[in-house]
Amino acid sequence: MNVTLPSAVSSGGIGARVRRKEDLRFLSGRGQYTDDLVRPNQLHSWILRSPHAHARINSIDTAAAMAMPGVVAIYTARDIEAAGLGGVPCGWQVTGKGGKVMAEPAHPVLASGKVRHVGDPVAFIVAETRAQARDAAEAVEVGYTSLPALPDLRAATAPGAPSLHDEAPDNICFDWEIGDKAATDAAFARAHKVVRFETTNNRLVPNAMEPRAAIGDYDPNSGEHTLFTTSQNPHVIRLLMGAFVLKVPEHKLRVVAPDVGGGFGSKIYHYAEEALVTWAAAQLKRPVRWTCERSESFLSDAHGRDHVTTAELALDSDGRFLGLRVETLANMGAYLSTFAPAVPTYLSATLLAGVYTTPAIHGQVKAVFTSTVPVDAYRGAGRPETTYLLERLVDVAAREMGMDRLEIRRRNFIQPDQFPYQTPVALQYDSGDYEATLRQALEAADYAGFEARRAEAKGRGMLRGIGVSTYLEACGIAPSKLVGQLGARAGLYEVANIRVHPTGSVTVFTGTHSHGQGHETSFAQLVAEQLGVPIDMVEIVHGDTGKIPFGMGTYGSRSLAVGGSAMVRAMDKIIAKGKKIAAHLMEASVEDIEFADGRFRVAGTDRSKAFAEISMAAYVPHDYPIEELEPGLEETAFYDPKNFTYPGGCHICEVEIDPETGGVEVVKFTACDDVGRVINPMIVEGQIQGGVAQGIGQALIENTVYDGEGQLLTASFNDYAMPRAATVPDFTVLTSTTLCTHNPLGVKGCGEVGAIGSPPAVMNAVVDALRDYGVRHVEMPATPLKIWSIIHGGGDALPQAAE
Repeated sequence: MNVTLPSAVSSGGIGARVRRKEDLRFLSGRGQYTDDLVRPNQLHSWILRSPHAHARINSIDTAAAMAMPGVVAIYTARDIEAAGLGGVPCGWQVTGKGGKVMAEPAHPVLASGKVRHVGDPVAFIVAETRAQARDAAEAVEVGYTSLPALPDLRAATAPGAPSLHDEAPDNICFDWEIGDKAATDAAFARAHKVVRFETTNNRLVPNAMEPRAAIGDYDPNSGEHTLFTTSQNPHVIRLLMGAFVLKVPEHKLRVVAPDVGGGFGSKIYHYAEEALVTWAAAQLKRPVRWTCERSESFLSDAHGRDHVTTAELALDSDGRFLGLRVETLANMGAYLSTFAPAVPTYLSATLLAGVYTTPAIHGQVKAVFTSTVPVDAYRGAGRPETTYLLERLVDVAAREMGMDRLEIRRRNFIQPDQFPYQTPVALQYDSGDYEATLRQALEAADYAGFEARRAEAKGRGMLRGIGVSTYLEACGIAPSKLVGQLGARAGLYEVANIRVHPTGSVTVFTGTHSHGQGHETSFAQLVAEQLGVPIDMVEIVHGDTGKIPFGMGTYGSRSLAVGGSAMVRAMDKIIAKGKKIAAHLMEASVEDIEFADGRFRVAGTDRSKAFAEISMAAYVPHDYPIEELEPGLEETAFYDPKNFTYPGGCHICEVEIDPETGGVEVVKFTACDDVGRVINPMIVEGQIQGGVAQGIGQALIENTVYDGEGQLLTASFNDYAMPRAATVPDFTVLTSTTLCTHNPLGVKGCGEVGAIGSPPAVMNAVVDALRDYGVRHVEMPATPLKIWSIIHGGGDALPQAAE
């Protein structure tokens, strides 16, 4: 493993390579996940799911099932409706062309009247044991009338296609656009060359190590509901479930997300199972638990990606970009998941400029309902789709213009002196140096020596290719006022409560949530840096709405940029109060007090007080400015960012293809990423490695396949390929830093960059390896069968352009 990252600058503070504090309990099996919790007198549940992709429910007979041993209750849509429960809400509203608001059909907790995808929940069975609940589910008799399935985007939008929802008779959720169509048309009219490109961003199933689980509990004495769940944002779950589904006030609903074993976006959303166990526990006055089986998660967890896009790029005779047109069909699945409408629009189309100075851009997105599992944000959420489109399109344009693929990028890069840079699609970038990341990556990858490696591989009968991706993404979705205007139904600020204890140890209550990112370490490093407290004296608390102020959770690489900034503000308040206490104790003016390295000093003197002395004085106020200050040392701060952050970088991939088998091997991968200030290099390295592994998985092996009847053919690990150690090579990971200009830490985010920059780098390398076969494009995933078919005649590839 070759790694070049900033060296430690202080013991335990910002920039230090601190080993993750949380890893001891995880690696030793002492983590506490939702399924590890055992509630007294608990019941178990099983969900009967639809075997049909689209069907009318004629009848549900539960009599035989209710008579089976151990069965306590069976609930159907009739019970849910009688109780007055609402449907699962969508958290983002999109307004399309002409001010037309998106179609927003009801998303029932249990299917009512019709089922709309294989896996749609039909009945909720509660029993003394899980096995009893599962057996009873098999005895529930459901009468269905099959209806035409609509698993395919194009088929669902074809004239005369049957409707999945009455509210969307043409199956279109919304038809949305961004950019200046007139200016873009004018740019194309004067173009020297127009390059057209079409691609599908393949559907993925997020497979976290820990499947989803939920336990509902109810205290009849207090009337308080408690939900334990595998969630990335418990406060949002409490808001959505309490206000819209169960209609329970917040003070009577507590949501706890303990250790979470990976999420990648799939655990952001409010799911029906969470509402079911919470409601059933109150009905039965006993805890009710549900744990998803892996095969079930393929049918119930929100999927990712699934865009079909056509793009046209207009260029002048020097290869400079003049205009870009993009039309996308985006799959929503059968229902609208929490953030689904935002993914192809505000998280994707707003980044169509990428790292380039394209002066005119027009994008159009049609969101489509299909009889498939709902689709929502998955690691990168819209940015991987746009980056893949742009970086493949730029390579195709270079080839058709007869230009070097590096030169065409450099000729169109936004330059450092152009920041802040206003794009034609709403966003304004604050900082970046795309030439620097490209140059650093090229050197580390030994790009100049590639042709010699290609020749050597050819001598062994192998096809070797190299691919480059220069990308940009947007993180830390913000600000609340702006996203509210764009359709978000929640604020996107973050909160931190800093509690300094009498002896100087610190507890941080944060609204973010960790599911593998290492928050307990990196957040503690922020405290160590700013307050001068040893890192082992810092505790990070998250994931419990009963303990922390209202926060928005973790997704979109927002934890440090937004949550960390809230921590900085809260610690600023701690220091400001500490200065007043120190000034009183040392009989000095507050203006003369300085704070550094964990000590309050009177400027220009040797008089000082340690941080712990000040905290003790705050809690034992024998000598204390009680007239002006309350006792205690605890502060809360909220941070609502002014803009997105914009990480970017360059990924370079080398592959070898065995023409006899079509097998593609990634033999070398170099990533140089600008993630802003690096808090912990080891954590940054791990995040990038994980993201690259997922990106390679999408490019080479992962794919979700439905047949014409809407049956999921890739519904287990037997058929859905996941990246393994042999799939990925050793990585070379580097950082090249420009600071974010609008948050106090200068951080940009690193959790998603690997999954964003890597797929086009891999596929550009695959196409480069196949250059002698006249291949213009290969769709993801580049499976051995697909590549073998291309090499030996026919296959899933576009022919060489005619010009």
